[in-house]
Amino acid sequence: MTPAKRAKSDRQYTFKVWLKRRRSIWRTIVLRGDQTLDDLHAAIGTAYERDDDHLYAFYMPKAPARRARSESRAKEYVSPMGYQFDRFLAHRRFDASVVTLDELQFKASQNFEYLFDFGDEWWHEITVEAIGTSSRAQSYPQFGERKGASPAQYAEDE
Repeated sequence: MTPAKRAKSDRQYTFKVWLKRRRSIWRTIVLRGDQTLDDLHAAIGTAYERDDDHLYAFYMPKAPARRARSESRAKEYVSPMGYQFDRFLAHRRFDASVVTLDELQFKASQNFEYLFDFGDEWWHEITVEAIGTSSRAQSYPQFGERKGASPAQYAEDE
C-alpha cells in the first residue's frame, strides 16, 4: 500500500546521528518535515555506507525509559517490514513509514535512539540539532558534516 501523497513541508530538521559507544563517529542529516522516520532510516544507511537493509526501530524517548514500567515506556517506531498491528501495543508501537517528522513535533536539542539490525545491534543516538525553513529548490535528504570512518557493517568485513 502506497502512503497518501503529502503536501511538502516548509520545515527542515537537522539531525546529528552518533554511533553509541563511539561518540567520535557521527553524521549530520537534513530532512524535510513531510518525510518519515523510514526516510531518516534510509538516510542514515546512506550516511554510514550500509549496503544491507535490516529491521530497525526508533525509540522516543531514549533507552532508559524503555526499561521503565510499561505504562511509561517509550514509543517505538518500527520498520514497515517488521510492523504488525497489536492492539495491546497500539499506544506505543507505530509504523515508521507512516508518521512524518512534522507529526512528531520535534524540539531542538531533543534526543532519541535508533537501533539498526536487531542481530548485530547498531545503536545510535540522535539529536535534533536545528529546525529551520526548508527550500523547495533543494532535494532532501541532505548530508552535512561527518566525523570518523564508517565501521564495516559486519565484523568479518573489517
